[in-house]
Amino acid sequence: MTTHFSQEKKTLYQMIAHVSMAGMLRGLKLTLPSVVTIMLITSGLVWSQDFDNCYPYQGCTQNCMTDYCVANASETSDKPRRALPGPFDSPPFPSAEYQGYPLVGVPVDDTIYPLMQSFYDTPYGECIKKTGIKAYGWFNGSANLSNCKNSNIPFSYWIVPNRFELDQFCIRLERQVDSVQTDHIDIGFRSTFLYGIDYRFMTAGGWTSNQLLKHNRLYGYDFTEQYIDVYFPQVSEGLIVRVGRWIACPDIETQFAPDNYMGSHSILFTFDTYTQTGVMGTLMLNKNWTVQAALHAGTDMAPWYKGALPTGMLGVRWVASDNKDSIYLVLNSINAAKFRRFNYYGQPAGHDNFNYLVGTWQHVFNETIHTKTEAYFMWQRDAVVGGTPSIGPVRSFGGGGGIGADIEGTTLTFGAVNYTMFELSKTDFLTVRNEYWRDVDGERSGFPGTYSSHAIGLTHNFTSILQIRPEIGYYRNWTNPAFDLGKKKGLLMIAADLTLRF
Repeated sequence: MTTHFSQEKKTLYQMIAHVSMAGMLRGLKLTLPSVVTIMLITSGLVWSQDFDNCYPYQGCTQNCMTDYCVANASETSDKPRRALPGPFDSPPFPSAEYQGYPLVGVPVDDTIYPLMQSFYDTPYGECIKKTGIKAYGWFNGSANLSNCKNSNIPFSYWIVPNRFELDQFCIRLERQVDSVQTDHIDIGFRSTFLYGIDYRFMTAGGWTSNQLLKHNRLYGYDFTEQYIDVYFPQVSEGLIVRVGRWIACPDIETQFAPDNYMGSHSILFTFDTYTQTGVMGTLMLNKNWTVQAALHAGTDMAPWYKGALPTGMLGVRWVASDNKDSIYLVLNSINAAKFRRFNYYGQPAGHDNFNYLVGTWQHVFNETIHTKTEAYFMWQRDAVVGGTPSIGPVRSFGGGGGIGADIEGTTLTFGAVNYTMFELSKTDFLTVRNEYWRDVDGERSGFPGTYSSHAIGLTHNFTSILQIRPEIGYYRNWTNPAFDLGKKKGLLMIAADLTLRF
């Protein structure tokens, strides 16, 4: 059943978005990238409604970009697949699948965004379609009101308080492997470029890392994903071999704005692995079980980086036959777990080399409510306070200043986060997030202690390419002041982000 918004309801949502953002932006300091983002996203409110070439979006066949096209899972579940059915509705949720990356036996995403549609509309459109190559991207900007003055760190990603910022401008070129078919080897790739303040969280040593590790810049760029996939259907139920740089697999949250339940992130996610560079194999044994193994250069390090060392990874993913539960367990780094020390541009520096076990349990209560709980246990030997240092200047928003104090012996970091989602309509859902996290010696956050956070957020999709996510949250270190550069124990934030896809 296809659902449409009335013009009156769409106009009401637009007015709410404009008023909300206008109120948040009043009195906020704006940077040039943030001004450009405001202009682009505001234009997108009009453009997304007037875009009358309705490309296929999650099963939508209507010529009706002026009426938001959405489809129930029943309309998209007819695609051939060898994996169990996707347990969630997407939209409104960012994905219909349980955690897993990459997934074998799941159909190629056939969503077409405006940039790709413009290529298809050329005389070469049919030839481009046959290649299976797609280009698309997004703008993501946010505004926040916080009780902090200089820095929201160790909160992420919105580190600058009381400002509107460009978080992510991303452009992606990819060809997905077809792992549903079983008659031939298939080759794919993905290349994702990111610019914005979020680059600092994606940074990996050796991948344009001087912007952060040497200069501690607020804005920067990152080549976050650069990999080739080869699919071998003859190996068990299918094997995907990935070579290059990929985002770390097991988390509920992910690096890219459109793929998350909320605009902000848990503290637990903030301080685990973001990307790995190496070789990874993902083998589907049957519809219930998938196993993974990788050899990479260490947490957030390129093989050519000074601190890199051979590091293993093992993972297993299980989905219940009734499709109500899934467990994804990964030993994400396997090596000596000793902090890597070296000189960087003549100054003492180094890089984190923690090992950790991380797992996610997911459960579907009914058609509209599901929950996900992630936990990890992390350890590192002879580490430093604050982890991987930036030798750049100390900035008002945080970071820089060189290497932290030594931590003798083995230090631990551990915690758990729960996400529970409630589908309100085919365009809206509510998310409740709660977490407990402990950084025993300040190895990860720079401030030792026990943290907790509690946040609630609403996601509304105006159209298939325009989304707003207002939220409110409270974050606290119960042991020591950590927020606002170590001045406050607690952070209270009201915020919203907007994402415009192209």
